[in-house]
This record gives sequence, C-alpha cells and structure tokens, in this order.
Amino acid sequence: MSIQDRHQAKRLQRQTMGYAACLLPFEQNGSISEAYFCAALERTTEAGLGCAVNMDTGYANYLTAAERTRVLELANQTIGGKRDFIAGAFVEGLEGDLVELYRSQMDEIVAHGGTPILFQTTRFHAWEPARVVELYEQVCDGYESVIAFELGSMFAPNGMIFHEETFAGLIRIPQLKGIKHSSLDRGIELQRLALRDRERPDFRIFTGNDLAIDMTEYGSDYLLGLAAFCPELFALRDQYWLAGDVRYAALTDAIQHLGNIAFRQPVPAYKHSCAIFQHLIGRCPSPLTHPRSAKRPDWEAGILADCVSRLGYPS
Repeated sequence: MSIQDRHQAKRLQRQTMGYAACLLPFEQNGSISEAYFCAALERTTEAGLGCAVNMDTGYANYLTAAERTRVLELANQTIGGKRDFIAGAFVEGLEGDLVELYRSQMDEIVAHGGTPILFQTTRFHAWEPARVVELYEQVCDGYESVIAFELGSMFAPNGMIFHEETFAGLIRIPQLKGIKHSSLDRGIELQRLALRDRERPDFRIFTGNDLAIDMTEYGSDYLLGLAAFCPELFALRDQYWLAGDVRYAALTDAIQHLGNIAFRQPVPAYKHSCAIFQHLIGRCPSPLTHPRSAKRPDWEAGILADCVSRLGYPS
C-alpha cells in the first residue's frame, strides 16, 4: 500500500472499540493482589474500555488452572452486569484432544460471563491452513461469540502469525466475531483489514500492535497491553478521534512514546514495565511481576517516570 493509499484509507471520526489487556498486579510479598486487580477492572470499565483477562499481560501462560479460574471469578464479580469482558483460553502444554481442551476452558469462561479468546498452541504450528480452520470450526461450534488470536512469537513461543489462507478461512466462521492481531507489523495488519473489508466488513480486527496504536485510524479496533498502563487516556484519545479534536495527535504521540519504551526488546518484559509504571502512579502495590516473567533493568523506573510526567500523571 502506497503512502497516498494509506492516507486515503484513514477512517476519520470513526467509533473505535477498545479493550485493555489487564495487568495482574502483585503485592510486595509476591502474592497476587486481588484488590488492586479489581480496582483496575473497575477503572478500565468506568473509562469506557472493555477488559481482557487471563491474557499475556495477565500471565495466562504462567498461571495455574485454579488461578485462572479465580481471575474469572473476580472479573465476573467486578464487571458482571456492567459490560462484556474477554478472557483467554490457554491450552499450551496440555495433553489431550485440542477441541475438548479448548471447549472445556471456553465453557468455564462463558459460565463466568466472558467471551473466549483462543490462544494458539505450538501443536498446530506446522499444520496446513485447511486443518487449522477445521479445528477452529469444531472449537467454535455452538458458541455465540468467540475471538481468535494471532500472537507473534516475539511475545510467546506458542504464538504464530497465520498464513493469509488461514486467516481468510477463519473470518468465514460465523461464531468468530473478530481476531486480535499481534504481529507488530503494519503491512500484515493492513492486508488483514483489506481482506476483512472485502469478505466480512462486520468482522473486528483488534490491533495488538503496541508500537503502532494509530492502526485504529485505518479501521482496526484494539486489544492492547499498552491500554492497561493508562486506560482513561486511551478512552480520551478515542473520544478525540471521534470528535475530530486536534488534541488527538498530541495525546497519541505521548501514549506511543510510552509504548515504544515499554515494548522494546525483550518484548515480554513489557509486563514489568507496566507494573513499574502502575506503581509509580499509585495503582499497583509493587513493581513486581510473576516470578517467571521477563524483567526490566533497575533503571527502568527512571525512564518511565518521564513518561508519567509527559502523560500528566502525578508521581
């Protein structure tokens, strides 16, 4: 797509659907902070964004089954009746039939009032597109609403970016209402949007590109870990875009500056950046992450303090 084509593709004053992949906070003693987690869910919902739990930002790949269930319980207690929420179905490392494994977790998510989003597994990385599509058809059969997930391997080894033929097959599955696309590649995402516009305009592409949050200008919605840092600023940014407010550009630039710092290599350490940022603004009881999660250097708080100031938060 040429620069001119990209400019013409912008969806000016478009209503954006946004979700934050909520961080799971930890107390100073290393235990999960349920109180601060629920406060984050409430804050995100009140800002006007949806919440996504048991995602990469919520350490879905490290939590036990019991811990993921507890997260669902907390989300249902906090958000239930107010609006929808999305929750990850994570089957990597589990033995058994993949359809049964996915559907067991999806049933639990739906029972708690959530919409399942399907994490990929290395077990089908080498499959042909038709076989992947067939799996998703079987997994989604009978559900009202399911979200697919393309997670780049820079985030987690179980992730993969689908072949275009696979993507084209997935968007034809009626129960799949959208896909979170986390390739961190504008070109691929623009191709996804073009195919979506031709084949199924109501299908949602939720950008997971924390290095290019302006993908919403081209027709993507979003489900971002970066939105967990400052959900109310994302909501304000969306309002500015919808209203054609000139303040949209400056706010987007300030948030993107934070994203460029937090999502640098190694990318999985962004969760530590998020915990540090949230701790700096008083929304997290500690800067700790899950003990198995990647860490940032000791000087991380210094560069994030500048982001805190630029975004207008007291520190």
